[in-house]
Amino acid sequence: MLEKLLTEQVYAPSRELHSSPTIEILQIMNQADAEIAAAVAREIPAIARAVEAIASALQKGGRLFYYGAGTSGRLGVLDAAECPPTFHTSPDLVQAIIAGGDTALRRSVEKAEDDPSAGASDLRRAGFNAQDVAAGISASGRTPYVLGAMAEARRVGAVTCGISCSQDSELSRAVDYPIQPQPGPEVIAGSTRLRAGTATKLVLNMISTAVMVKLGHVYGNLMVNVQPSNSKLQDRARRIVQKITGVDFQRAAELLDQGGRSVRTAIVMEKMHLPRKEAEELLARADGKLAEVLR
Repeated sequence: MLEKLLTEQVYAPSRELHSSPTIEILQIMNQADAEIAAAVAREIPAIARAVEAIASALQKGGRLFYYGAGTSGRLGVLDAAECPPTFHTSPDLVQAIIAGGDTALRRSVEKAEDDPSAGASDLRRAGFNAQDVAAGISASGRTPYVLGAMAEARRVGAVTCGISCSQDSELSRAVDYPIQPQPGPEVIAGSTRLRAGTATKLVLNMISTAVMVKLGHVYGNLMVNVQPSNSKLQDRARRIVQKITGVDFQRAAELLDQGGRSVRTAIVMEKMHLPRKEAEELLARADGKLAEVLR
């Protein structure tokens, strides 16, 4: 069964990896990695369909849950963890569940991925409901833990998405929105932390970023929902206000203070010549979408 998976095949250029000089090992890896972006590009239509469905669910009050094991699970945790600092979302909006729990983030938890009932029970324990979206991540597309979670999500009537690196995988057949980048055999056969892991990270970057753009957390290509919680982010927030409004750096700092440390409020205050309360009311009516207010 496993020997037929694309991720278990042998990558021909690395057959003699053990006897290759260091620079050749690195060149082989780089050559293999250069093919990943094209594999992901072929899945853009499928990724777009998933993004539209996820954004729609989140706009209606739902949440996004990633489910995975091993490398796939850790990549889901990483993507979810980056959403609050980048887009100032609630930690509840995008969540990640990994087989074996938090311990599995740092070391392997043997056999945790082999139990489909654990995937289902972890989903229920997280308070998952029909408004939410479950995104399963599995390089092979056959991880029992992930399949169990997806089956439970479908049972409650929720939207499901699957990211795997094998054509027509079990996971793809079990979800509403399958995404199947196929970067090819690994430089070290079966080590899906390599090409499959990189492809998965690229897909997750696309999903979370595009969803947040759809939700209005980005204006142009600027993260207008950033919160100036440290010196670096304070500087970034001022520069964003400065760039969109055309004011100088000092005035941008003043606007941020007057706008309650909200970049979007500061921008609306300056662009529309409004006091803070009226700017906040306009943003609230537009669900926080700066583009709609400024339009």
